[in-house]
Amino acid sequence: MNIKILSSGNKEIFPFAKPIGIGLIDTAINLTRICLFDKPDFLLFIGSAGSYGNLKTLDIITTSSASNIENCFFEKKCYTPIENIITFNNVSRETIINSSNYITTDENIAKKYLKINIEAENMEFFSVVKTAKEFNIPVKGIFVITNYCNKFAHNDYLKNINIAKEKLINHLIEQNIIKEKNG
Repeated sequence: MNIKILSSGNKEIFPFAKPIGIGLIDTAINLTRICLFDKPDFLLFIGSAGSYGNLKTLDIITTSSASNIENCFFEKKCYTPIENIITFNNVSRETIINSSNYITTDENIAKKYLKINIEAENMEFFSVVKTAKEFNIPVKGIFVITNYCNKFAHNDYLKNINIAKEKLINHLIEQNIIKEKNG
């Protein structure tokens, strides 16, 4: 089975994962290229996520569900004609990861995501799930929480990313997804 492990890049580089870019656009472009020229049987996206409040720092979550809801939605200052919550497996009660090209730093907005059952954010995952669905490739995401979505989000991310990466690698080894740290 051709399993492709993906990550965003920048601070989230792993020897066993293909970096596909940061944010929604680069991710969609680069993952489409992979699917067209070397279509995998399964996609696994790994990385960090920010918690809207319920998940704790260094928690690990696995999901196939993503959303693309912008903060302006909660202020009734925008709308979208696109499907903005998707899942590959149609599993209910799965953790939903929200994706945007922006990081939420307002705790009050973060609480509004929780009210609609969205637990965390990762800038790329919606693009990954949407692209996987388009190519009919099963997909999962495994994320380590590095920060809460508040005014300290970026500083906490920087403080926790190396510990989170190590925890993620150990989880992948425990789950027999990879055999060793170098893949």
